[in-house]
Amino acid sequence: MDYSFIFYLVAAVLVVVGLAGIILPALPGVPLVFVGLLVAAWGEGFERIGWLPLVVLGVLTVISIVVDVIATVVGAQKVGASRLALLGSVIGTVAGLFFMPIGLFVGPFAGALLGEYLHGRNLGQATKVGFGTWLGIVLGVAFKLGLAMTMIAVFAVAWFV
Repeated sequence: MDYSFIFYLVAAVLVVVGLAGIILPALPGVPLVFVGLLVAAWGEGFERIGWLPLVVLGVLTVISIVVDVIATVVGAQKVGASRLALLGSVIGTVAGLFFMPIGLFVGPFAGALLGEYLHGRNLGQATKVGFGTWLGIVLGVAFKLGLAMTMIAVFAVAWFV
């Protein structure tokens, strides 16, 4: 019996969940996309997708993880954020999930602003930190989404060529 359909189904679910995970902070988005593409390659016995495309996909995955960590921190550091602001941003992001879709945009900003305000900064500086942290997150998400689309394109080219 040919089980490749099950591999492809699992791969498709992993890729879709991974794409959602790029926006939702609780899921490791790009790594899930990588695992999904790996499962699809495995499902066809690695005949169409060889080691070179898989290495490229792996490198893009590592880059996405680095970007994920750096984007928020750099955005926050550029505006002088405290650790409390970073913690507030994470909490705000998670809380924002309960108020979709607007919560995904407002949550990180509000959390960083509140964290910085509780740190003892005035409202103007706290707002600046909230915006800088939010901008870092948004740019990180955009970059990770671009990396995920690049990964899917690399996979498709390797599959069909």
